[in-house]
Amino acid sequence: MSCRMQFCRMVKPQLLAVIFISILGHIQVDCFSFNFPTFKQEDQNGLILLSEFSRIFRDAIQVTPDAYGEDLRNRSGRAFYYKAYRVWNKKKNQTASFNTTFVLNISPDTPSNPGAGEGLAFILAADRSLPPNSHGRWLGVVNSSTNGTSGAAVLAVEFDTRSNSPEDGSDGHVGVNVNSVYSIKHVPLLPLGINISSGTNVTVRIQYDNDVISVFGYMMSGAKAQDMKLLLQSPPLNLTSYLPEKVFLGFSASTSNFNELNCIRAWEFNGEDIGDGNQELLWVWITVPVVVVIAGAVIFFLIWRWKRNREIAEDAYPRIEDQIKYSSMVPKKFRLREMKKATSNFNDQNKLGEGGFGKVYKGILGNREIAVKRVSKDSRQGKQEFIAEVTTIGSLHHKNLVKLTGWCYERKELLLVYEFMPNGSLDKYLFGSTDGSPYQNLHWETRCSAIYGVAEALDYLHNGCDKKVIHRDIKASNIMLDSDFNAKLGDFGLARTIQKRNETHHSTKEIAGTPGYMAPETFLTGRATVETDVYAFGVLIMEVVCGKRPGNMCVQNDYKNSIVYWVWEMYGNGRTLDGVDRRIKKEIEEDEERVERVIVLGLACCHPNPHKRPSMKTVLQVLTGEVAPPEVPRERPAFVWPAAPPSFNVNDNSINSAQLTPPFTQLTGR
Repeated sequence: MSCRMQFCRMVKPQLLAVIFISILGHIQVDCFSFNFPTFKQEDQNGLILLSEFSRIFRDAIQVTPDAYGEDLRNRSGRAFYYKAYRVWNKKKNQTASFNTTFVLNISPDTPSNPGAGEGLAFILAADRSLPPNSHGRWLGVVNSSTNGTSGAAVLAVEFDTRSNSPEDGSDGHVGVNVNSVYSIKHVPLLPLGINISSGTNVTVRIQYDNDVISVFGYMMSGAKAQDMKLLLQSPPLNLTSYLPEKVFLGFSASTSNFNELNCIRAWEFNGEDIGDGNQELLWVWITVPVVVVIAGAVIFFLIWRWKRNREIAEDAYPRIEDQIKYSSMVPKKFRLREMKKATSNFNDQNKLGEGGFGKVYKGILGNREIAVKRVSKDSRQGKQEFIAEVTTIGSLHHKNLVKLTGWCYERKELLLVYEFMPNGSLDKYLFGSTDGSPYQNLHWETRCSAIYGVAEALDYLHNGCDKKVIHRDIKASNIMLDSDFNAKLGDFGLARTIQKRNETHHSTKEIAGTPGYMAPETFLTGRATVETDVYAFGVLIMEVVCGKRPGNMCVQNDYKNSIVYWVWEMYGNGRTLDGVDRRIKKEIEEDEERVERVIVLGLACCHPNPHKRPSMKTVLQVLTGEVAPPEVPRERPAFVWPAAPPSFNVNDNSINSAQLTPPFTQLTGR
């Protein structure tokens, strides 16, 4: 049975139900299994245990990440399933059989130096703690003191991207290790058609049966068992001689003088549960009836009480219609039955995408295609963002803004209806789909058109509409492409309207946006400005030109956004064009001057001093060639606050909460 327990995604009654059901599941002593088709941030709050530099990000375990706001060379990391597994039983004189399947993805930080890493390993370990000084050649498995000793108590199947010694094998090999980083058997992978350091998903299946470890692999995620190649079979291994009865299951990885992203995108484990035999079975017969009766009664009572309290809370919350009706030019309100009919009752076959807000479905309304965003009932800020979207974008009209055609609030369903964008979001063309499937490359002229379209949309928001609008979440995944690949800015869930036309800086009393796109001053002031929108637009320019993600978490000390620092360093060294996406290198040979002008414009938008950033009107003039890009220093200036002249002080005219529509939200990472 599946032991996947999504603790943090459920409200309290459902949480208790899951706990009771899980107790009943663990009473069955014949199976130990779990399945993570993807990973969520909340998994690290109980199900996945991570060492210091490991993290869950972008739906994957990054055992060693590629960007963390600091130097990540010579690092190691470990990630374990929270519960220990009994791999052998002394009383029964029995060793468990098991199999595990996972999707690994290893991407070198420097494409010209693949395999500089060091690599990643699946491990069974007596101790969850990360060995000190286990970076580099040690793969986070052992260190120089424990290597080759019984005290290591670890079995590893390593996927080593770099050879460190003759006995270590070739670059890019798989090996089986016992208490050491030197494999008892290893096999090179390139002759088998698998390049583990290519940045491509690789599906791996490991089986342990009759004392032999078998390793299978396939160069893509989602591979079926019959598609996989046998990569390696170990000699007979007696686990009882070097592992304790109970071990922890997980992964370790390391980097050396060069950093690489070592990540796990999915993980499933199935194994025999060899418990204590008759005593456990007797306990099952006694306990099951009692647990079933108590669990049923408690769950019924708590769900009943939760539903009643939720209804009371819903009635106490001001009606959404009452807040929306005061906004002018609100789009049409639809009935729930119309939306269900349009989307075939929100059929998964019509799903276009999914995020923290909920899901988006394709629908047919009358004779036109629509996109319906169904806000998740579990979203903490769902109502506030829903109101923000309807009252903000509903009154805006521009060819480069996604058009909101309607909304629906009925039976606690929050639905937003947009024009359908056939080509989806910009990010999938720059970085590919999360499932690793092939994607279409965007040509240089199409990328230029997208940059210019977003610039026009932002100029309209800042200068062209009745009330200045701060978007606050400009990023590639919020840029949609129509059938002709024209770019349109969408997702106004975090947008705020300034009531006074002469205001530029305003206080939101919150930090909101997406890490990697947020200007450094945001973390000190909590204020959103037109300049913070310009900063995010500058990051977007570099994304589009370089084909590289910002790749940064929420770092407040020195705020080293990786793509900004990376591009600025190349610019300072006179190698501005080295960062251009290799897929369009040939296209830009006749247009290098314009490409460099666009990159310099992006750097100007990301200037640490907000007063040095150009306005969106100036941005448009630069893009059309009317004016030269602003002067940008060769070395990125240090971030200093307050900037000179000060943007605002404690007595400034910043807008307070009563002047913003709609109400404030809390910190939101999107």
